[in-house]
Amino acid sequence: MKMKKILALISTFTLALVTACGGGGGAAQPESPGNTETPPAQESQGETAVPELLPEEGAKLVVWESRDERAYTDAVAKEFTEKYGVEVLVEEVNPTDQLTKLGQDGPAGLAADVVVFPHDSLGKAVTSNLVMPNDFFEEKTRNNNTEAAIQGVSYDGVLYGYPRAAETYLLYYNKELVSEPPTSMEEVIEFSKTFTDKSKNRYGFMFETGNLYFAYPFLASTGGYIYGNGGTDINDIGINSEQTLQSMEVYASLREILPVKSGDITPDIKRGLFTSGDLAMDINGPWELGGYKDALGDNLGVAPIPTIGGQPAVSLSGIKAWYVNSYSQYPQAARLFADFAISKEAQLKLSALVGSVPTNNEAQEDDQIKNDEYISAFTEQFRSSVPMPSIPEMANVWSPVGAALAEIWDNNKDIKETLDKAVSQIKDLNSGGAAK
Repeated sequence: MKMKKILALISTFTLALVTACGGGGGAAQPESPGNTETPPAQESQGETAVPELLPEEGAKLVVWESRDERAYTDAVAKEFTEKYGVEVLVEEVNPTDQLTKLGQDGPAGLAADVVVFPHDSLGKAVTSNLVMPNDFFEEKTRNNNTEAAIQGVSYDGVLYGYPRAAETYLLYYNKELVSEPPTSMEEVIEFSKTFTDKSKNRYGFMFETGNLYFAYPFLASTGGYIYGNGGTDINDIGINSEQTLQSMEVYASLREILPVKSGDITPDIKRGLFTSGDLAMDINGPWELGGYKDALGDNLGVAPIPTIGGQPAVSLSGIKAWYVNSYSQYPQAARLFADFAISKEAQLKLSALVGSVPTNNEAQEDDQIKNDEYISAFTEQFRSSVPMPSIPEMANVWSPVGAALAEIWDNNKDIKETLDKAVSQIKDLNSGGAAK
C-alpha cells in the first residue's frame, strides 16, 4: 500500500511536469490500470475542483460517436475547441463496434482518442489494456454522478469511464391508435389481435425478438438472469433456469400477433412503421425519442414495459460513457474532452436531443428533466432494470442467446432445449477465455 502511494505521487508529479511543459508527441503507451489515485482536490461551490490540466501543444483529437447522437457530440466538440483551441474530428462509429475497432487500430495509433461503448464491454477493454483509468478527474467524476453510474463505468474497483447517460428502453405508443397503454402482455395480445394485419404491413406491437438486449424482459421478469452474484459469477448462468422459462412462454405466445421472422425486425423497419402509423407500439430506447416526437408530436406516448407473467418487466440497463484510448497521442487533451463532455450542461444537451437520462446529480434535479414526461417515464423503467454484466465473459453471451431466441421465435423450437444449448455454448466459450 505504501509503495502504491509513492508510485501515485510519482505519477502525479510526472503528469504535472508534462502539463507545465505542454508536452505531446509520440504514441502514448497504455497506463497501468491499477493506479487510480488522483492529485489533491479542492472544494468549490457546485463541483469539486481539481488542479488544472492543459492539452498538449498542437493536440488534435478524434472522437467516435454514433450517428444517432452525433448532434450532441458536434455541439460539445465545437464548445471544447472554442475553450481549449483543440481541433476535434467526430467520426461515426456504432458504439457496439467501437471496442473491436479500438482493439484493431489502437496499438497502431489509428483509433480515436476518445471512444464510447456500452459498459458491458468495459471488462474486456480493461483486460486488453485498451482504455486509461479516469484518474485525473476521478474525484470530480465520483462526486458529480450517481453511484449506479460510477459502478457501471468501474471495473474491479477502478474508475475508467466518464459517464454521460443512463439508458434502458420502454414502451412507445401512438395515442391515435392506442387510447390507453397496456399494462400487461395479455393486454398487448388482446389489442394486437384487432389491429395487426400482415397483408397491410400493419402491426400492433414490435420489439427486436432476436436481440438479447430487448428480449431480456422475457428472460428475467419472472426471476431469470444472465450471470449470478450481480453479474459476476460465470459459473452461475440463469438463462435456462425454471424462472426464465415462465417469461419465455410469454415470449413465444407473442408470435401470434407478430408473425414476422426475427431477422426482419430491424431498427430501421420498426422506425419506418411506427413513424408512418403502421405500428401502434414499439419497445425502444431514448435514441429514438427525438425522431418519434418529430413524427408523432403530441400523439407520442410512453409507458413502462407491460408486465410479463404477472411481474413487472425487468429491462437491461447500461451506462453510456466516454473512455480515453490508452494509445492516444494526446492523453491530456483526451481526458479534458471526456470530462468536458459530461458536465451538467452537456448531459442536459444530450437529454434534450435524444431523451437520455442524465447521470449527473445536478442535471437529474434540473426542471428540464423532472418536468419532462418522456424522461420521467424512462426514469421509472430504469428503476425496474438491472445493469448489464461488465465482466469480459459477457461478450460470450450475446451470440448464443441471440441464436437461441431466433430458433425459438422463427422455428418454434423447444424453449428449454434451445436455451440449454445456448448455455452449453456460453460455458464452452468461457472455458476458453473471453470472446475475442
